[in-house]
Amino acid sequence: MERKSFVPRGAASLRVDFDGPPQDYHFLLLPRLTLLAFTSAIEPLRVANQVAGKELYRWFISTIDGEAVSCSCGVTITPDSQAHDLSRSDKAFVCAGIAPLETALPRAVTWVNRQWAHGVQVGGICTGAFALARAGRLKNRRFTLHWENQPAFRETFPGLEPTGQLYEEDSGLYTCGGGSAGTDMMLEIIERDHGPALAAIVADMCLHRRAGNRSAPQRPAYAAALGSHNPQLIAATDLMSAHIEDPLDISQVAETIGLSRRQLERHFTRYLAATPAQYYLDLRIARAHALLNETRLSIGQIAAASGFASASQLADRFRKRYGTTPRAYRRGATSR
Repeated sequence: MERKSFVPRGAASLRVDFDGPPQDYHFLLLPRLTLLAFTSAIEPLRVANQVAGKELYRWFISTIDGEAVSCSCGVTITPDSQAHDLSRSDKAFVCAGIAPLETALPRAVTWVNRQWAHGVQVGGICTGAFALARAGRLKNRRFTLHWENQPAFRETFPGLEPTGQLYEEDSGLYTCGGGSAGTDMMLEIIERDHGPALAAIVADMCLHRRAGNRSAPQRPAYAAALGSHNPQLIAATDLMSAHIEDPLDISQVAETIGLSRRQLERHFTRYLAATPAQYYLDLRIARAHALLNETRLSIGQIAAASGFASASQLADRFRKRYGTTPRAYRRGATSR
């Protein structure tokens, strides 16, 4: 097999005073991984080499069985090899995406544990944290994963609490929330390894505005998403999101943020074209939808986790929103 080239040519350059061996990164790709999250992590390594004109990093791609894997978008990636034992100096990431509980297969969990036993640092990209959690590697550690998958993660691993940050590092354990967060994570690593000047030019080459630090939240643009910079409206939606399993009365929401119920209703009608109760119900149904997709909880358990009094109440609301019952929806999803 032809040797992979890790130093492509490019116009931009920067002198990097480094003559040591390159750092090897291994990416274990699980089925239905998110392509954006994976490439956001691997491209900064390529750009760093290109700008420096030397092998600062090398990267290798593997799958559990050595066969090609399909991403969530349908793109197929052919790996370099089957997953194998790594050297202690290597770094590795588990890259996952949708249906993370299904794709965190026993062989992937076994691989993670074998590498940890060998002293290899294994992190997670996007929903790779599911495999790390199954391997028992997140206990008493600070970590994160994509915000969309965090409710299902909490229900599946009740003793583990992800942060809402873009990425995290805890004693060598790196995790990130997917999307472009992988770029921020790798830029921190590049800056740590080779200085801020290289990290800055890599960010510029990626046309990426750095978040500044790992404590940046994954969802900083709530106001923009809501089409409003109204702090009371944002406080109300944040409060509702924090009380999905134990929903508050709308009057309680209004009182907590310092408004009358009528004032709160006017805010929601003006900015969201919905009543507070409608918005809150949509949040709870969306939580049930996520748990149906990404956990093996019973319908009754999902109803409770979404703040519904019973499975039948959830079924009624779910049918009105999606045109089918939770049970039928789950059967259809598993048959695809």
